[in-house]
Amino acid sequence: MAHRRFDISLAAWSLHRMFYAKQVDQLGMVDLCAELGIGGFEMVNTFFPSPQYAYLKQLRQRADERGVRLLLIMCDGEGSMAGPERDKRLLAARNHHKWVDIAAVLGCHSIRCNTGAQEGDADALERCAESFAALVEYAGASGVNVLLENHWGLSSDPAWLMALVERVGHPRFGTLPDFGNFPDSIDRYDAVARMMPRAKAVSAKCYDFDDAGNETKIDYARMMRTVLDAGYDGYVGIEYEGERMGERDGIVACKALLERFQQGE
Repeated sequence: MAHRRFDISLAAWSLHRMFYAKQVDQLGMVDLCAELGIGGFEMVNTFFPSPQYAYLKQLRQRADERGVRLLLIMCDGEGSMAGPERDKRLLAARNHHKWVDIAAVLGCHSIRCNTGAQEGDADALERCAESFAALVEYAGASGVNVLLENHWGLSSDPAWLMALVERVGHPRFGTLPDFGNFPDSIDRYDAVARMMPRAKAVSAKCYDFDDAGNETKIDYARMMRTVLDAGYDGYVGIEYEGERMGERDGIVACKALLERFQQGE
């Protein structure tokens, strides 16, 4: 009998143009998930109008009413975890504490962080390990995971990224593989395969589609085989970043593409 091998979620960043044009807010994004039959939502910290409890309560209530799970918060702009000055990078770690607390209030399983590590920085691994070890220790008390995405800089080097995950060595410190966000020198399929053993979320980046509904830059059959062969059965998040189509249409196209791989025996 056929069953769903994974669930589909929506990354808020898919709607960033509409958000910045004030055409939709995060509450409206939850409504759109429900309208399109998408069961999970991945937020962006810079899209929060307020971190106050009243807003968080409203957001969670809206999600509960719409039957949408709030899964994680993608966190940007909180400082470099690889900074050369110890006090500043540990401050960056502490700056994420509020997002751990917010994730716990919203029922999220994770926050996604940036490393701030840039190519050519030979000591970035050691510095990041110290920062993330401190953050993971705090997050663990709330049962929240801390995830690393390949998000440019050294984080888009899978060997470096996985070395950092191993260096910290905590079960709540994992990865969020993104199908995009790799330089041309990196084999994206091999890179995702290396990240999958520690993946607690997956970002299905889409840019554009051909007349048959296939993504034009990424071989989705190969990429989804890589994800599923790793035994992953969690949420795969739509992250549409194309420019030719409107954001809603791009989300619908990415959902239709993912649904081809959702059924298994």
